[in-house]
Amino acid sequence: MKNKFIETVKSKFAFLTDSFKVRSIQFVISLSIMLITIISMTFIGVILYSKVSNLAEQNAIINTRQIIDQVNTNLDYYLRSMMEISNYLNEVIRNDADISSANLKDQMDVILNTRKDIVTLALFSSEGKLLAGVPFYKIKDDVDMTEQEWFKAPIKEPANLYFSSPHVENIYKGQHSWVVSLSRGVTVNQNGKKVKGVLLVDMNFSTIDQLCQKVNFGKKGYVYIIDSNYNIVYHPQQQLINVGLKKENLDDVREHVFGRYFDNYNGERRLITIETVNYCRWRIVGIAYMDEIAAIKKDIGNYILYLLVFGVLFVMSISAFASAKISQPIKKLEKSMKMVEQGKFDINIDIKGETEVAQLSKAFKLMVARIKQLMSQIVLEQEAKRISELNALQAQINPHFLYNTLDSVVWMAENGKSDDVITMTVALARLFRISISRGRNIISVRQELEHAKNYLVIQSIRYKNKFKYEIKAQEEALKCSTIKLILQPIIENSIYHGIEYMPDQGFIKISVSIKDGKLLYVISDNGLGMDKQTLDSLLSGNVKSKNGSGVGVKNVHERIQLYYGKEYGLQIESELEVGTTVYIWLPLNRYEKEGDFQNDKKK
Repeated sequence: MKNKFIETVKSKFAFLTDSFKVRSIQFVISLSIMLITIISMTFIGVILYSKVSNLAEQNAIINTRQIIDQVNTNLDYYLRSMMEISNYLNEVIRNDADISSANLKDQMDVILNTRKDIVTLALFSSEGKLLAGVPFYKIKDDVDMTEQEWFKAPIKEPANLYFSSPHVENIYKGQHSWVVSLSRGVTVNQNGKKVKGVLLVDMNFSTIDQLCQKVNFGKKGYVYIIDSNYNIVYHPQQQLINVGLKKENLDDVREHVFGRYFDNYNGERRLITIETVNYCRWRIVGIAYMDEIAAIKKDIGNYILYLLVFGVLFVMSISAFASAKISQPIKKLEKSMKMVEQGKFDINIDIKGETEVAQLSKAFKLMVARIKQLMSQIVLEQEAKRISELNALQAQINPHFLYNTLDSVVWMAENGKSDDVITMTVALARLFRISISRGRNIISVRQELEHAKNYLVIQSIRYKNKFKYEIKAQEEALKCSTIKLILQPIIENSIYHGIEYMPDQGFIKISVSIKDGKLLYVISDNGLGMDKQTLDSLLSGNVKSKNGSGVGVKNVHERIQLYYGKEYGLQIESELEVGTTVYIWLPLNRYEKEGDFQNDKKK
């Protein structure tokens, strides 16, 4: 009875111990998963927030620059059009025999009628006398033309064009338009003499205002323009500037001809972007407030925080469920081991169902099956590789190609074209010699290009110079190794499907170079090209050439990938009625048997 009681106590104690162990394992697993998840997600969240925040700031800077560039382009285009008008009138004045003729006025009338943004066109003598003008307004009595800034600048430097700052047109009676003046020095034919003068084009400033007034950066950002003397040409809040209620930090702008910088103005951090306008040397200044960018960053941070909280809660639920599922098979396995410890060896310890042992057993069985599958796959790939190599060697010595070539040789011999017979025969012999290559599958790039050249020579003669070709190679690339006979199927495809049916002469260009640490062949033609459907199915082998090579484009692609891996092979670009370009990528390996090939050639 006593022994039985002791055994009962031990049994109960062992059960409690087992339960405690199970709960401990479950707790450790849950806690580990949660800690790892929280740390990982926090780290990712911080990195993500930093990256996105920096990206948002960079995008704001780029957008500001793009908008400023667009404003600059619009102003540049507008001012250039004014310069073209000035250049045109200068040519009219220069070619006019006498300024008193009506030709200049007629030309000015035409320009004024077609350009509504031009206020006045006028020509003055060097003494300030109005020689011609459209519309013809009377000059104010108290105005001295020679003292006007737009007049003095071209007189002083007649070779340059002068853009004035915006001002009120104050030289004509009854006219007070807000304009920008473009003036230049000209030579006028007057009474048989050449005299100096000034050509004036007054542009309506409202056009420039319209180009700038819709530009903004966020809710508070804006753009303004200053001239070379740092006077404000345009400002969206010009009235506030005029009455002194708003100022701009022009001292910092003075130190930056172009580019961007940050400043703190009235307690606000701002992004300042400056661009110089051609011809008139105005500067466009863009103002963007960083607090608006910071608001975007705050929204991004809140979104990431919510995402992290949701992720942690989700992982906590999953970890609790997963730890429970993991602890159950461990408990079953422990009970089975206890039974073995008690000497019950006839039990089945192969636990099935959703247990760790069953999963390991299943995983091992799957692993063995996978290994067998991979071994079988390797055998099949090696067989396919060997078959592809044999097909490549056999297909290049195509009986049909050989028959046509020999038939062409016989025809040329009968017609007395001995030079062509020799050229084609020599090319054919060299073609077959390189095709055989003593049974080697790897040859030099120099040999491959020689093989392609011989093939092109034969086809060029057969097709009666229907196409021209060009072969270029980097000297360093010629020393590299390559799978042999990969260019001929591509060239053959270009001739049969791209050039043969062209009404014009075709052109095939072959180049080989070293790029990005790889060997690159480029074969391009100006043939008929392919549509997208044909191009997409070309490497899959769904498109069969009726006259093409036995190997074909797909076979070349597969041979390269079998030898070197999936990162190498063919890339094809084509456009109907434009042509096709094939890129062949190979690893960069130096050819070690170049000397053998040279010895072969000497023999």
